[in-house]
Amino acid sequence: MATLFDLAKKAERIAALEEQSYSPDFWNDQRAAQAVMQEATRLKKERDDFAQLSKRVEDAFGLVEIAELDESFADQVQKELEVLESDLTAQEVAVMLSSPDDVKDAILVINAGQGGTEAQDWAEMLERMYTRWGEKNGYKVALMDELAGEGAGIKSAILEIKGENAFGYLKAENGVHRLVRISPYDANARRHTSFASIYAYPLLEEVNEDLVLNPALLQRDTYRSGGKGGQNVNKVETAVRLTYKYKDTVGKEHTVIAACQEERSQFQNGERAMKMLKSRIAAIEREVEEARLSAIEGGKKKASWGAQIRSYVFQPYTMVKDHRTKYAKTDVQAVMDGDITEFMKAYLLYEGGKFKVVDTGDDEDL
Repeated sequence: MATLFDLAKKAERIAALEEQSYSPDFWNDQRAAQAVMQEATRLKKERDDFAQLSKRVEDAFGLVEIAELDESFADQVQKELEVLESDLTAQEVAVMLSSPDDVKDAILVINAGQGGTEAQDWAEMLERMYTRWGEKNGYKVALMDELAGEGAGIKSAILEIKGENAFGYLKAENGVHRLVRISPYDANARRHTSFASIYAYPLLEEVNEDLVLNPALLQRDTYRSGGKGGQNVNKVETAVRLTYKYKDTVGKEHTVIAACQEERSQFQNGERAMKMLKSRIAAIEREVEEARLSAIEGGKKKASWGAQIRSYVFQPYTMVKDHRTKYAKTDVQAVMDGDITEFMKAYLLYEGGKFKVVDTGDDEDL
């Protein structure tokens, strides 16, 4: 277990960070100093949590020995082992959330795919699901932008989800999500398949002020807010949407979109949209530098048949299944009410090589 949590490596890193903090000019750059202290605090917490788990494992062995002598302790030991296993998994997930971006707030982009009105309704259902997930887990969720669908649902939405490890968890959701159900919009009550894409990226606390955007490639649109905005809602154009044609350092072109209608003034919305835009550009460049861009872009497939990472089946039976980890749940309503953390944890452990994939059935049957 000590090898799993890389204690030796953590100890070396903690020592290096502490030595760095002893430097006389350490606090000259307060932003950099705070980052160092935050990393040291996180690593120390992981170390201390591991020590506590180790002590509990030792105690559990003692309880097992007692239960072997006296069967009346068997139920108590079983419960303790179940709790210990759950806590160990939680600690493993915490270790998986160790990249610099994981701790940051997240921007979640939802886009309806193929399927017309049905797909737009599905996109709105996903917007509600992620909103409920955020609220249940103590995150602050704000609707930054929303484009209404034609007749029902939404064509797209942008959510800002703020809180510790928001991006770390939501990065597990990147990809195409598929819905299978009997459509309420079909008079013949036929079964329909719809798609929507999800993409999350970290929101930087401090954007790179040195990043200069080419005005010729930047499109700025203003429009009437459809969300909260006080007396200005649907009266003046306070909402701002920015579209930028960006070419990364390896020559790949990106159409980066950021929008905000949360604030009361066009100026404030413009500032927040620009922060989101620069955060997205910075995320792209970090992905390139760390050789992560190919993996993340691979999850952003065309929102259509065969590209899904997860299927949500409402009829003829109920099941939500992740096609990467094979983790599944039959309580669809709970999932749509935001009970999706276990899917995220399974993916994080799967990515870290700690999750054993056990298939529950042929994906083609979904």
